[in-house]
Amino acid sequence: QVQLVESGGGLVQAGGSVRLSCAASGRAFSTYAMGWFRQAPGKEREFVTAISQSGGHTPSAGSVRGRFAISRDNAKDTVYLQIDSLKPEDTAAYYCAAGLALGVGPNSYAYWGQGTQVTVSS
Repeated sequence: QVQLVESGGGLVQAGGSVRLSCAASGRAFSTYAMGWFRQAPGKEREFVTAISQSGGHTPSAGSVRGRFAISRDNAKDTVYLQIDSLKPEDTAAYYCAAGLALGVGPNSYAYWGQGTQVTVSS
């Protein structure tokens, strides 16, 4: 079992930046691949980016490549999502997730946080 708590969301102007954090507790954080997903109102949850246990692999969705960066600190049991050049279409609830294998689909992840809202104003 692992518990995940996201933080760092809020209201941001277009073009700005935000850094989301996801703190994990429970089983050894370093044994989990971590993913970030987002869900906008009326839309399905979509994959954003993920990071392998060692941090050596970081697949990301084409729509966010170059603007979103995932990182992790295994000593702090925390994964981060840096979002730059925010656009109004980035408005969504952002969720972190943990799984034993790195994947781009939600089924790869067994544990989920409660989400943090990012709202981008134009």
